Amino acid sequence: MVKRRATIQVPVGDLMIGSEHPVRVQSMTNTLSTDREGTAAQIKRMVEAGCELVRVTIPDAESAANIPFWRSKMDVPFIADIHFNHKMALAAIEAGADKVRINPGNIGKESKVREVLQAAHAKGTAIRIGVNSGSLEKDLLEKHGWPSPEALVESALRHVAFAREQGVEKIIVSIKSTDVPAALAANTLFGEQSDVPLHVGITEAGDPKYGAIKSAAGIGAILLRGLGDTIRVSLTSDPEHEMPVAYDILKCTGVRVISPEIIACPTCGRIDIDLEKIVEEVKERLITCTLPVKISVLGCAVNGPGEAREADIGIAGGAGEGLLFRNGKTVRKVPEAQIVDALVEEIAVIEAERKAEREASGLKEPAT
Repeated sequence: MVKRRATIQVPVGDLMIGSEHPVRVQSMTNTLSTDREGTAAQIKRMVEAGCELVRVTIPDAESAANIPFWRSKMDVPFIADIHFNHKMALAAIEAGADKVRINPGNIGKESKVREVLQAAHAKGTAIRIGVNSGSLEKDLLEKHGWPSPEALVESALRHVAFAREQGVEKIIVSIKSTDVPAALAANTLFGEQSDVPLHVGITEAGDPKYGAIKSAAGIGAILLRGLGDTIRVSLTSDPEHEMPVAYDILKCTGVRVISPEIIACPTCGRIDIDLEKIVEEVKERLITCTLPVKISVLGCAVNGPGEAREADIGIAGGAGEGLLFRNGKTVRKVPEAQIVDALVEEIAVIEAERKAEREASGLKEPAT
């Protein structure tokens, strides 16, 4: 289990963000924010896909005026994304945004940033301070020579200190880069020097295939260092496609597991059952399952039994039949045609047992 870096806890709408709470998944709409109905429809699709915080760009007054409508249609926190125009940040705060994302480096004068921060403090609105290489302060560029991870972190710490001077404590920081090593270095440095929660992502990761791999490498590496309190997978695609990738990253790092993990061996000449078919059927049968359980589906009579025992539940197949294991012990032998049924039945037993354990300890639902 990864030990999370200790942070302050920041309320954003009905969610708490920070080390004492689950790492949350967020994304951003790509519809025109002047399109009230179209954006609302996309928000609905994103939430149905598992998005827990929704960000919408607010570039003008018409978009800001839509915020109350969108918030009335959603039960997750609304984040207003602001660039350049501090008046839009003020309008979003007034309209009831749960959080406002600003990049102080492109808002301009310190007085404008102060006005936004003071308005957020008065309204109780959370602020996300976004730092990137394109808007780094001139003095930091001169000091460091380039937008290095050290320069980005110094900028972020400077903005956090200024926000706290204005009384703002509901702060989240993001230091993003399209370069994986730079993002890892910057988030690591910031995590060593601040107790502010981090929003983590690899910006402009790319198309769905490569972008998913790049995000897994970058976000996964950061999460495994105990950093990150919200994440976004940035894909060149409709935003609802980002959530499955995000949850898979959380699952494979062990940071947050809210669905089964299916472990399957690569095919080889020793396999004599239809392993690919079995794995696909298991995935289909468990598509709505939220049990955090490791399921091993292996088709090797040589190594399969030993490897299957390392999972919560597993099957090791060979010669048209399989052995069903649970917690390292053989449950029973079943024909190949009954392998999936046996797995699903045993998973239902585990689910019932864990539910009974939660109820006995006074917990109604598993932690998410």
